[in-house]
Amino acid sequence: MRKDFVQRTLALLAATATLSLTLAVPAQAAPPAGAAWAVSVGDSYISGEGGRWAGNSSDASQVDALGDSAYWDAGNAEQIERCHRSTSAEIKITANALNLACSGAKTATSINSKGYFKPGLDFYDDGQGNLGQAKMLQDFASNHKVSLVAVSIGGNDLNFEDMVTTCVTDFLTSFSWAPKYCKDDSSVQSNFSSGNLTSVAAKIATGLRNIATAMSNAGYSASDYRIILQNYPQPLPESSNIAYSQSGYSRQSTYGCGFWDKDLDWAAQTIFPSVNSTVQTGLNQAGLSNASLLNISGLFAQHLLCKTGTKKLNDTNLSSWQSPGAVDVSEWINEIRTVSTAVSDYYIQESLHPNYWGQLALRNCLRQAYQAGGGGSCSSTGTGLTSNGEPQVTLH
Repeated sequence: MRKDFVQRTLALLAATATLSLTLAVPAQAAPPAGAAWAVSVGDSYISGEGGRWAGNSSDASQVDALGDSAYWDAGNAEQIERCHRSTSAEIKITANALNLACSGAKTATSINSKGYFKPGLDFYDDGQGNLGQAKMLQDFASNHKVSLVAVSIGGNDLNFEDMVTTCVTDFLTSFSWAPKYCKDDSSVQSNFSSGNLTSVAAKIATGLRNIATAMSNAGYSASDYRIILQNYPQPLPESSNIAYSQSGYSRQSTYGCGFWDKDLDWAAQTIFPSVNSTVQTGLNQAGLSNASLLNISGLFAQHLLCKTGTKKLNDTNLSSWQSPGAVDVSEWINEIRTVSTAVSDYYIQESLHPNYWGQLALRNCLRQAYQAGGGGSCSSTGTGLTSNGEPQVTLH
């Protein structure tokens, strides 16, 4: 009898322990219900930097597609000053789209040399409302059903802006019979050393894993959403395809593409392939099953800044960016600005970024990739605009 009682008691205790353990493990959280959202995170190449201008012109009014409110994302102001989240930004592939990207952002949160806050792909929180983009994403995804996170990151970790500044400065301060090339500058070369490229690839991988952690913290499994990481488009042609001579200063002063021929070739043949290879390595190292690469490196091939066959709009007989055919003849990259534009409507930071047409081409590309369920490679095809008012783009 006693033995039977003991056996029943032990069985009851075992069952109770099992129940306690079961109750102690919460059920797997699920994403919020409702309409699906697309969210962008990262840097200027996805925030929409430069998206105000539909081509280049010596008459700004000819190409001003969005006006003074181009970068307002918080009523009549920017939520974070100089993030430049334009209304033409590519993430707006659906009405339910949120742009968390910030021009100038690196993989880690920072304050840039001009004192502007630049949220990175991390969980930074200073308790005063300044958050990293991974933290912003986690907070948003906790209350909204996010199905796509589009990413562009790494260029600022490689100090791309400083390289452009050095190249233009070298062009303007040396002569064609004794050129000073930025490709030979040790400060530029160090950014693209094998050691630094390896370091930046690891930072990209960490940023991507932070995105996955943010979504996991918000209740998502990997199968609930997609991460699409895009690389960087080539903005300038090689010397054999540039429309303007390197003699004199007009290549920069008039047309905004002040690179020596040898620096153009070095950038196209060495720098951009190195940058995009680093992005791919970072994606590979992240090891995320739901992440894929969107290759946009050649998307603007027919509309590069200063490429033979393209025009500044004031050099055509078209009156404005809205004129029939304007999209086909225009450059889709903003010309390089210098301090001479400080009192104009232009920002220096808009330099060498996809303009209004470029942003809409990127949007068409991203939409197709999202609908196809992953990455791919995009190229500009045909002429004119789609029914959405976007340049013709094909996803391969």
